[in-house]
Amino acid sequence: MSGESLVRTLSRREVFVLAVGAMIGWSWVIMTGVWLTSAGTLGTLLAFVVGGFAILLISLTYAELVSAMPKVGGEHVYTERAFGRTGSFICTWAIIMAYVTVPTFESAALPVAIEYLFPNLESGYLWSVFDADVYISYAIIGVIAAIAMTIINVLGIKFMAVVQTTVTAGFLFVGWMFLMGVASEFNLTYLTPLFVDDYKGFFAVLAMIPALMIGFDVIPQSAEEINLDPKVIGKVLVFSVAMAILWYCLISLGVALSMTSEELNNSTMATADAHANVWHGQWAGNLTVLGGVAGIITSWNAFILGGSRAIYALAKAGQLPTAFAKLHPKYNTPYIAIIFIGLLCCISPFFGKTILVWLINAGSFAVVIGYGMVAYAFLKLRQIEPDMPRPFRVKHGQIVGWSALVVSVCLGWIYLPWGPSSLLWPYEWVMIIGWSILGLILFLMAKRKQA
Repeated sequence: MSGESLVRTLSRREVFVLAVGAMIGWSWVIMTGVWLTSAGTLGTLLAFVVGGFAILLISLTYAELVSAMPKVGGEHVYTERAFGRTGSFICTWAIIMAYVTVPTFESAALPVAIEYLFPNLESGYLWSVFDADVYISYAIIGVIAAIAMTIINVLGIKFMAVVQTTVTAGFLFVGWMFLMGVASEFNLTYLTPLFVDDYKGFFAVLAMIPALMIGFDVIPQSAEEINLDPKVIGKVLVFSVAMAILWYCLISLGVALSMTSEELNNSTMATADAHANVWHGQWAGNLTVLGGVAGIITSWNAFILGGSRAIYALAKAGQLPTAFAKLHPKYNTPYIAIIFIGLLCCISPFFGKTILVWLINAGSFAVVIGYGMVAYAFLKLRQIEPDMPRPFRVKHGQIVGWSALVVSVCLGWIYLPWGPSSLLWPYEWVMIIGWSILGLILFLMAKRKQA
């Protein structure tokens, strides 16, 4: 009956664009200059290759597990089977933090992108939060977009997938057009410096990779709504990660070949300015920003999907308030969870950009915790349930599993106080600690209710 269960409806193409759209997002437009000036051309590419390989290893463990257990909630299902309810809650709660931080960031990022197209957008000063000015014009744009994205997701995953496919095709075309321009006109002398600040620049970029690549795990989160053979789901997941890594490397190289060091240092949107350079017209830069806006929409869309399904899975398991487990009677979507994320997106534009960057950094650390626990669950289930049907079975599973676990630990080390890109104290650590305390309270409340 409608409203009682999720519906398997996503095709192979829709699953692919869902993950790719989540992983690429907006950063390929606004962050490329930061990467290149922080690490240099070779340092940036090396960071993406090393970080991308690490995420690829992690994605292989996900691919096997999602093919074996194609259920909504992804990490929640795998870790519950391997570690029980407590371990599962810790992993899923960390993943939810990462998922929620992305759409809340996007609602503030969208007005910044639009300002490139329409200068002097700032109007109606409200207040400053940690030296970040908040304007009513920015807030209105963010709130209207948040309401629209919430409605799109409530209306059903098929409608959301149509939006995702259309918009992803748009920014892929813009990126392809930029790369064609680079291929016809580039300057090899622009590649220097190859490295900046020795290894520190490399680690600064490497620390961002988990946040950039988090989107592939929206596939496991929505597995119960994918209409594909389980083996194919695993293949699509790994392929989407490989394509996202290639995209970031090509865009970074293209920008490096198209701008001088001085231009990079003075640019606020390096990819847009590089596109304008290779096609000799500001129209190309404006088109790139439109592609970036498309990336914001696809990332935002995917993380509302992934976050709402993770919340739904925990609620269905009795570890969050039961209201979050309700499905819409007509559209079969976890609408309470979707609306909850939508409300956070409506609030975030009023807090300025500084605090939202802290949210993304804290979310990156949280997702690495989830990745490590999934890798360990992969290894443990190989040991305790060797005969479990695994349609997509990873070759050399022990090597891949231990490698994924080790790189997860190494990525986590980067964020610790003694790491090369430690989280900011007290702000980012307060977010981590606060989220953990909230999770502990909800977990104990649910446990007491079931007692």
